[in-house]
Amino acid sequence: MKKIFLSLLIIGLALVSFAKSEENKTETTTPSESVASTELTGIVTDKVSNEALVGVEVEIEGANQKVYTDFDGKFTFNNLKAGEYNVVASYISYEKNIIQHVNVNNNSNKLSIQLESSN
Repeated sequence: MKKIFLSLLIIGLALVSFAKSEENKTETTTPSESVASTELTGIVTDKVSNEALVGVEVEIEGANQKVYTDFDGKFTFNNLKAGEYNVVASYISYEKNIIQHVNVNNNSNKLSIQLESSN
């Protein structure tokens, strides 16, 4: 029963993440906003097996932005201002991972996060 609940929770979180990412795609920006903002993409994997993790909560501290990884373990933050951020990844049964001083600029910003099981 616990495994079924966990599976349903993960699927639900992934669906919410997908819905939010689709919502962000429909937003329009003015030319000045697109110049001043950028995106941060990445993937979250298990440190031991290197498998992608679905439904991981990824948050940018101080920016009040939170997303969840998709079925491939990928995430995207849109419309970020260039700067330096701390990125926090949290997942059930895994240790929280805080990546400090992530430099986001107007170029391609990709981040790879590995989580270690807390068991």
